[in-house]
Amino acid sequence: MRVVSGEFRGRKLSAVPGMATRPTTDKVKEALFNIIGPYFDGGQSLDLFAGSGGLSIEGVSRGIDHAVLIDRQYQAIKTIRHNVEVTKHPERFSIYKMDARKALGMLGKHQARFDLVYLDPPYAKQQILKDLDQMVADNLLNDGAVIVAETNQAADLPTTDRPNFTFIRRQTYGITVLTIYRFRKE
Repeated sequence: MRVVSGEFRGRKLSAVPGMATRPTTDKVKEALFNIIGPYFDGGQSLDLFAGSGGLSIEGVSRGIDHAVLIDRQYQAIKTIRHNVEVTKHPERFSIYKMDARKALGMLGKHQARFDLVYLDPPYAKQQILKDLDQMVADNLLNDGAVIVAETNQAADLPTTDRPNFTFIRRQTYGITVLTIYRFRKE
């Protein structure tokens, strides 16, 4: 794995050891950022199931000001910290070892607001629609925020608009499906 583009381009990133996480491939990562970016003029991102941290590091490399990375696994947090050190800009990242639901509550209490959100949960534990509803309830999203859900084909996320969310695009790469929404305050 590597950083595909931007300020940290070409830097090698480590994967989380073991089979508990599945890193986003460089091909999917590059395609994703070509859809939603490819570059950003600041903003805050949230990676609720960060794994190796590769998506957030790519986002910061491409212009996101600050990224918040959440994961509940010790090995993932250890890998994220190592990968963030590779950027030589650890101040641009906040890393928390906690469950995604607890993290949303904590971020809501701290009045965090995000412009880009990555949701790449373990396939067997997907609750993406509930996570989106919780983010709205906790006022975590800036108007126009982009939400990227990385799932398998079984997730079958809606391709129609839903309250506060406009469907943007769905793209399939093998077993990986990217579904992208934009948040709109009503």
